[in-house]
Amino acid sequence: MRPEPAHHLQPAGTVPPPDEVCAALARRLAAETEGEVLFDAPSRGRYATDASIYQIMPAGVLVPKTERDVATAIDIARELQVPVLPRGGGTSQCGQTTGAALVIDNSKHLRRVLDLDVAARRVTVEPGLVLDHLNAQLKPHGLWFPVDVSTSAQATLGGMAGNNSCGSRSIAYGNMVHNVLGASAWLSDGERVDFGPVATLGARAAGIAQHVQQLARQLAPEIEARWPKVMRRVAGYNLDIFDNQSERPYTADGSVNLAHLLIGAEGTLAYTRSLTLQLAELPRAKVLGVVNFPSFHGAMDAAQHIVKLGPTAVELVDRTMIELSLANPAFKPTVEKALIGRPAAILLVEFSGDERGPLLLKLQRLVELMGDLGLPDSVVRMPEEAAQKNLWEVRKAGLNIMMSLKGDGKPVSFIEDCAVPLEHLAEYTDALTEVFARHGTRGTWYAHASVGTLHVRPILDMRTDGAARMRAIAEEAGALVRRYKGAFSGEHGDGLCRGEWIEWQFGPAINDAFRSIKNLLDPIGLFNPGKIIDPPKMDDGALFRFAPASAPRPYRRIPLMPVLDWSAWNVQADPVTGETSPPGSGGDLTGGFAKAVEMCNNNGHCRKFDAGTMCPSYRVTRDEQHLTRGRANTLRLALSGQLGPDAFTGDAMRDTMDLCVGCKGCKRDCPTGVDMARMKIEFLAHYKKKHGHTLRDRLVARLPDYLHAASRAPWLFNLRNRLGGVAWLGERLLGLSAERSLPAFRSDTFWNEPDPGLFTSRDMVIAAALSGRKSAVLFVDTFNGGFESENVWAAVRVLKAAGYLLHTIDKYSGHHCCGRTYLACGMVDEAKVRAGALIDALLPMAEAGVPIVGLEPSCLLTLRDEALVMGLGPKAETVAQQALLFEEFIAREAREGRFKLDFKPVTKPLLVHGHCHQKAFGAVSPILEVLKLIPDAKPELIESSCCGMAGSFGYEAAHHAVSMQMAEAALLPAVRANPEAIVLADGTSCRHQIADGAQREAVHVARLLASLIA
Repeated sequence: MRPEPAHHLQPAGTVPPPDEVCAALARRLAAETEGEVLFDAPSRGRYATDASIYQIMPAGVLVPKTERDVATAIDIARELQVPVLPRGGGTSQCGQTTGAALVIDNSKHLRRVLDLDVAARRVTVEPGLVLDHLNAQLKPHGLWFPVDVSTSAQATLGGMAGNNSCGSRSIAYGNMVHNVLGASAWLSDGERVDFGPVATLGARAAGIAQHVQQLARQLAPEIEARWPKVMRRVAGYNLDIFDNQSERPYTADGSVNLAHLLIGAEGTLAYTRSLTLQLAELPRAKVLGVVNFPSFHGAMDAAQHIVKLGPTAVELVDRTMIELSLANPAFKPTVEKALIGRPAAILLVEFSGDERGPLLLKLQRLVELMGDLGLPDSVVRMPEEAAQKNLWEVRKAGLNIMMSLKGDGKPVSFIEDCAVPLEHLAEYTDALTEVFARHGTRGTWYAHASVGTLHVRPILDMRTDGAARMRAIAEEAGALVRRYKGAFSGEHGDGLCRGEWIEWQFGPAINDAFRSIKNLLDPIGLFNPGKIIDPPKMDDGALFRFAPASAPRPYRRIPLMPVLDWSAWNVQADPVTGETSPPGSGGDLTGGFAKAVEMCNNNGHCRKFDAGTMCPSYRVTRDEQHLTRGRANTLRLALSGQLGPDAFTGDAMRDTMDLCVGCKGCKRDCPTGVDMARMKIEFLAHYKKKHGHTLRDRLVARLPDYLHAASRAPWLFNLRNRLGGVAWLGERLLGLSAERSLPAFRSDTFWNEPDPGLFTSRDMVIAAALSGRKSAVLFVDTFNGGFESENVWAAVRVLKAAGYLLHTIDKYSGHHCCGRTYLACGMVDEAKVRAGALIDALLPMAEAGVPIVGLEPSCLLTLRDEALVMGLGPKAETVAQQALLFEEFIAREAREGRFKLDFKPVTKPLLVHGHCHQKAFGAVSPILEVLKLIPDAKPELIESSCCGMAGSFGYEAAHHAVSMQMAEAALLPAVRANPEAIVLADGTSCRHQIADGAQREAVHVARLLASLIA
């Protein structure tokens, strides 16, 4: 029996099902599947957006554990007449993965390689497998899947198939459709069908192929007249598999593969069970030439000539992206090496092959070509793999870097993937620039210049008049695309922002053919309705994430008085000049906090699993909730009242922020600058103000206050570590895990030790600095001074041996504290008092240029981060400018020839774990730099994320398991694998994690250096 016609199934992608239907759906999924069933408002809200401008609340979310879960969910949804929306990384640019449907998230569990045939160079995978993870498994075989999209670290293969993704090297390898050999998928009636070469099809698939072929024959004149002939055409359905129109045929031998019908279908025809992919051999060598252009037009015009040299990629980076990259500390060093002066644009031209010699000749031809084009000395040669990799990482982050512009106006995706023939590229970009100017804005550009695809986004404020401007610009851009015989959708698909343009591109007859294909495969409209067929208007404000005032539910922010200074985000930007208004002038009722949260554009960069820091909790849970993006979405929904009036300080928000370890990885790694560690402090302050602080909060926060009392009777405070019953009681009363040893109090703290004349007065150290003598003030933190004073004395020994005059700050009772422990518990007012006193003590020396040297990354770097947003004024900036970690200081002094000290050779391997805050502030490389001052030293950096301790986080019983999972992800296995190595870790909590998890002692770098002084 065939299912009922499509008009019987509601909703059509934007209207939510009735509450009772959603409740029934949730009950049945919970009872009949093994998956995670998420129907609460915050969970649904986290899946309501992708990397587009749209937001549609789903009916609910299923995270399936097995293939059977998906099949069962499709059956249940069909019976209850609820649409189904498959989702991978959720990074679509056009709204493909937003809808009032049951969202099924494939990315957590359905990510296996099902079969690999190395000889045939083919692999079969589940749809939730991430591209980079596949390529990591293929690399030992010398193979890779070459559709290298910029989001390769988070994009799933199923999502890439749904969008017909392309990538930077499509000129050499083609689009997704050119590299798919087969697909297995469920149709809406529940039947599983294998799609592949037409000669191998079963009865159901053969019938589909016959229908599509008949449509192609009937419409041959229309297809010839209206179908874009560029390779980068991803709009509509691939009706032309039976009448190829692409400049690159879908198959090498001209045969027809029915799997190609599903590629680019955006999950509207079937639900992918698995994909069989064609692999390529990994290039053995690559070289890169970076061409600097004085004008944007020149870069666009040169592309047609450069492609004749046979490159594997030609990628554009415009001036806006260059400037934004230079402003990002993670990207600045890399970008600077690629520039000659201040170019208006650069082209990254890559050549790859089996041998380096011929590639270097091609690179030389590029240099000669640019000379012939009137641009001699315009090419930066990058033959080294490491330099190329770093620059490609910047380019891959380009779209997200563009979104780091502050203010409500943002580069908006809706015409960004128009593709035109290369010979018209320069004319098209000039004309489009004029269009933007007429509408009072400008575009941010980067492009796959090799294939004429432009990622161009005009800057629009979607909260005000952005929708009207978007419509007008789209219409004028469409006219240009038609004039130059291009494709309106050239890479990122149709979705909500380009769906209505399908009929404009292809005409009514072909659009009716697309509808016929949809009705044949999915007659009840079960799969992702409202995409490709019967899409809504692109400028329907009710579907916007930031709905304008004219929408039924306009986007508004709740009033909030922040405890930290977020005024730098509370600005507006001129869309033409890019200049921002003064801090605090942006009209945000939350003082800029909401605007900082709204910087998250859902690009999913935080889903990466590479050597970067973020996001450690996501790496071990793979839950959208415990992801920087998931937290930012929940905060945004709460701060805009979409989760209820008290959601910001509610339990759901607490649960969402719970596993944020404050690693600050997002501060450095997030291309749009979302700083979730700081946001957690803001949240905690408000949450704790409403709900109160626990006894554990007070014990952790006030550690600097009672440390000195504890040092007078350490045996009493250390009973917990020696008596199991006390540890058990501590877990019951305080929530501190009995499986953890706590730091041991001691009587010989730094402050209790007699000063053997190693420190001088403040006035003397200031005088020394002013006269150019070597001097520093040592900031002794609570942890090193109170629990590991040997680290402090080791640092003193090293600096004194190198000839530095030292001073350390003290006060009448206790010691100066940065306020870190108070911040961790949301006690911002108390932290401000402590940090303010510390800054006041350091200020006279900082003003004299005396370096402030610290040993504990989390404490010293508080002076360079949180202390600057506590309202402490210019004095905090003055102190921050002089604050350096121990290794940063030595590395700087060594480079300037001031630090000279002979060390004995080291005979053992050196294994280095960087503290998260060191990574966030780019302070890990100075550690390696300093260690290389030791003869024979070959330090090896552990490529790890957070150690899992994060101050008190790992000591808490509720977090112990997650903490150990974080440590076991990379850190502890690396330590165990090197039993002879000296393990180095600057972070107090990192050393404790290594001791607890690997039963190995890790030491501060200062101790190693002190032990090797010759």
